[in-house]
Amino acid sequence: MVQVGPREMWQSCGAIRQPFPLVTPPAAAGLCNAAGALYIPCMSDMPSRPGDPERNRLTGRLVRTARVGANLSGAGMAFAAQSLFGGEAGDEKIAKALAAALGKSKGPLMKVAQLLSTVPDLLPAEYAAEFSQLQAEAPAMGWPFVKRRMRAELGPGWEAKFASFTHEAAHAASLGQVHRATLHDGRQVACKLQYPDMASAVESDIGQLRTLLGLFKRMDGSIDPDAMVEEITDRLREELDYGREAKHMALYGAMLADKTFVTCPELVPDLSAERLLTMTWLSGDKLSAFEDAPQETRNRIAEMLFWTWWGPMNSYAVIHGDPHLGNYQVTGGGTGINLLDFGCVRVFPAKFVGGVVDLYRAMRSNDFDAAYAAYETWGFENLSRDLVEVLNVWARFIYGPIIDDRVRTVADGVTAGEYGRKEAFRVRQLLKEKGPVKIPREFVFMDRAAIGLGAAYLRLGAELNFHKLFEESLEGFSIETVAARQADALAAASLT
Repeated sequence: MVQVGPREMWQSCGAIRQPFPLVTPPAAAGLCNAAGALYIPCMSDMPSRPGDPERNRLTGRLVRTARVGANLSGAGMAFAAQSLFGGEAGDEKIAKALAAALGKSKGPLMKVAQLLSTVPDLLPAEYAAEFSQLQAEAPAMGWPFVKRRMRAELGPGWEAKFASFTHEAAHAASLGQVHRATLHDGRQVACKLQYPDMASAVESDIGQLRTLLGLFKRMDGSIDPDAMVEEITDRLREELDYGREAKHMALYGAMLADKTFVTCPELVPDLSAERLLTMTWLSGDKLSAFEDAPQETRNRIAEMLFWTWWGPMNSYAVIHGDPHLGNYQVTGGGTGINLLDFGCVRVFPAKFVGGVVDLYRAMRSNDFDAAYAAYETWGFENLSRDLVEVLNVWARFIYGPIIDDRVRTVADGVTAGEYGRKEAFRVRQLLKEKGPVKIPREFVFMDRAAIGLGAAYLRLGAELNFHKLFEESLEGFSIETVAARQADALAAASLT
């Protein structure tokens, strides 16, 4: 792990960006906006508190850099020891030490490590396995933090607003943790609390991320990660905006309203604030609990996952950008699913989805020129025939299941942990000869989510006709229709 000092960190961060612009609320809650949507008050409608101690600031970034460095020092010692006495078991110990250090540090570096673990062949298998667990098994902060956070967001009498509030976190992740509570009307709710000083942590960790991926660019040479960094940076900053996440939640509730098997949580606005998001509690089983279920049940769950992800994509040009299995729960013994965590949602231009469909059709008809045009639509630059041939290697892998008109698994004979690794290795080797290629920023979370979804299908051992499902999702498809539908949905969720 590369560490940088304050001067290098400052230089790598560049100019410190200001928080997202505030949304000016209507004169009173309950009024309708210009699009006729009911206004829902949330965090981004409120100005930051004067003298906010958790705003993005230089001292916070410097403290963050020092804290991360201290936590990683133990992993560095493990690395040194295993270099002398290591082997394969040594690699596993180093990976565990790094994962523990990142979990203790919390914040963006932890989330980025989990994200990178989903990119095939980018990390050694031992590291990918450990980092992939960070999001599901992150250590929680204790009750003193919870009391400070709740008091800061809801005031000194916050406990009286709940009939009960659990001291132990029900779930902990990279940027916050969730506690279960009961309201006085009997409703069960989930309270998502943001960890302290995350605004400064994001800016500090972005500097280290730039350094890490800059080294990767110089050492590997197959991919130019500059646009990837910008995309990850913007998504991380958005994840700190709980008001925006509340609107994403409402957006998904509307987009999936006709899919009665999907349930999304609902916001409790009176108990939500700048760094606290309170929503209805949803209960369900983990996807992993159904890996040995009857084939029909596993197929049904996989089909529900398909529509939960591809429905918003092909109809609204919106994706749930975090495909972590913990963001899905199975209900009714396999007849329904819950969709959780709306911090990482990506809204694309409608023409981007047009490129997805164009490349699908180009792959089906083996039309090289149409594939070339689809990559240009996506934003790939300085393409050549050789580069497009290399990109097509990856496209044939990703599109394979939806091109093949038969019942099949998403990848025969491949485990979820190995999904895409062989193809990614081949593409990287070819790009070292023909590249590099600069990945358009819109492509980053689209590709990551597709891999995550495929891995979920493999975990379930699902056998479906993915081609028929995809064709069904394209009924009535046109770029103009998607653009109009998206505009209406965003306006209704106050995301315009």
